[in-house]
Amino acid sequence: MNYNTVDILLVEDNPNDAELSIREIKKNNLANNLYHIRDGAEAMDFIFAEGQYSENRDIGSPPKLIIMDIKMPKVNGIEVLERLKSDDRTKSTPVIMLSSSRENPDIAKCYALGANSYIVKPLNFEGFSEAIRSLSFYWLMLNEPPVK
Repeated sequence: MNYNTVDILLVEDNPNDAELSIREIKKNNLANNLYHIRDGAEAMDFIFAEGQYSENRDIGSPPKLIIMDIKMPKVNGIEVLERLKSDDRTKSTPVIMLSSSRENPDIAKCYALGANSYIVKPLNFEGFSEAIRSLSFYWLMLNEPPVK
């Protein structure tokens, strides 16, 4: 895979949620290049072309969209979001936070840090599928990103 042409970076540690998200995105042809990462530490390495991605990633080619869970091992999604939005090279990358939490502190913190959207994961299959399909369609097909 060419790591510099990622349309969607999915950062999700729950294998069931990740599988469902990947299936919906592919089924609806919403992204040519989808890359899945399972924890926040690897997500930061990928986004910032560090660690195992230092030789085959270019920080100047960020994903077109990042869909990220909040509660993950090693580094949580809020910490990844904070670093991403505080760096001039990546702050315009759209980030959708996914969580099972409706806790206002989580929602408020994500928006304060620059999240573009906060989605509470629907509990049923159909609801989750529709949420992934809709948000991917909006951010990749309808949204007009800034010209770099």
